[in-house]
Amino acid sequence: MTMLDEAQVAHDLIERTRAIVPELRSRTEEAAVLRRVPAENIALMRDAGSLKTIQSTRNGGYGLGIRAHLDTVATLAEGCASTAWCAGVIQAHSWMMSHFPVEAQDEIYGANPDAVVSAVIGPRGKAQRQADGSYVLSGFWPFASGNENAEWLLLGAVILDEQGNPCDEGDFAVATTDVVRHDDWFVNGLTATGSCSVSVENLAIPAHRYLSLAQLVGTNAGPGTSAQEGWNHQCQAVPVLCIALAGSAIGIARQALREFPGLIRGKTIAYTADDQYSHPHTHIQAAQAAMLIHEGELILYHCADAIDAAGRANVPLDFHVRARMRLDCAMGVRRLLEAVEVLFHASGASGIRLSSPLTRAVADLRAINQHGLLNLEMNQELYGRIVLGLEPNTPLI
Repeated sequence: MTMLDEAQVAHDLIERTRAIVPELRSRTEEAAVLRRVPAENIALMRDAGSLKTIQSTRNGGYGLGIRAHLDTVATLAEGCASTAWCAGVIQAHSWMMSHFPVEAQDEIYGANPDAVVSAVIGPRGKAQRQADGSYVLSGFWPFASGNENAEWLLLGAVILDEQGNPCDEGDFAVATTDVVRHDDWFVNGLTATGSCSVSVENLAIPAHRYLSLAQLVGTNAGPGTSAQEGWNHQCQAVPVLCIALAGSAIGIARQALREFPGLIRGKTIAYTADDQYSHPHTHIQAAQAAMLIHEGELILYHCADAIDAAGRANVPLDFHVRARMRLDCAMGVRRLLEAVEVLFHASGASGIRLSSPLTRAVADLRAINQHGLLNLEMNQELYGRIVLGLEPNTPLI
């Protein structure tokens, strides 16, 4: 596709996605009670194509870039934050699948290009490599967002060689029918993501369903990369996996700002006769929140555009830039949280009602900010070490 064609595909995708937002919003209470994304929401997104933004064209997706990914997920979050969070990570996993061996890609997407892939990418399990190249996988993986609506999971593990020594870290494609789900998702943010834990014990995995995370991060490629068309598989892994967590925060903050005027119109400031809507302090608070949202969006979209530009050109991003991008993602979602907290405090005591959209928005944004890859202080330390010429404190850059 030309850039003009891509722009049209992205525009049409966002329009279809925007059309389902009211129905997603109508189910937010139901989703919270279910503690997972309703099946109807998944069906809506499948029909709109909202789960396939960065899925490779070879595997039945649109093969678009990270800006389009942010646009899609942010739009979904204006309807349901938990649905958008799951869509964001599902898209990241479909992108990651483009690097798996071709046999695994065909197994997952060949008969069903709409397949949903959930994941816990971090190496929380252990896998014993066998003499024939297959693996035996065991482990317990919390925070498997969206797994109840998925056909496949990517599960991270430390790889043990035939002598039992750690030799690699990577991810295995596992059918959800082969895992045990644990009903342990009882939380006060992103409550409807269904991020319950999963486990397997001594599960045999064929060799083609394995991708080395060290290889992907170190070389930006995997066994199936060369089979891809287009360019988005050339984007760099850690920046993609980090920013994939941020899109829902944009939509949550935008929708909170949109809701705010209606929440304060007609109210007086407590213990005064002052109208809150017309009070100068309220105007300052609204401006503060709007600018914090603007700042968060600028950071995240600038990061997305840089990822896309490097992917199009098939040039590696500078190490310092990649490290800063981790901080960009953390700083972007923190600014969005700070914006909604301004609105929450401005809404007064009514803001603590469970029915208030700001109550849920703050809780969801706090949950997003708690993700390990978006931990602001950790990413500040990482980037600060690199600015000072010290060794990084993580290989995930």
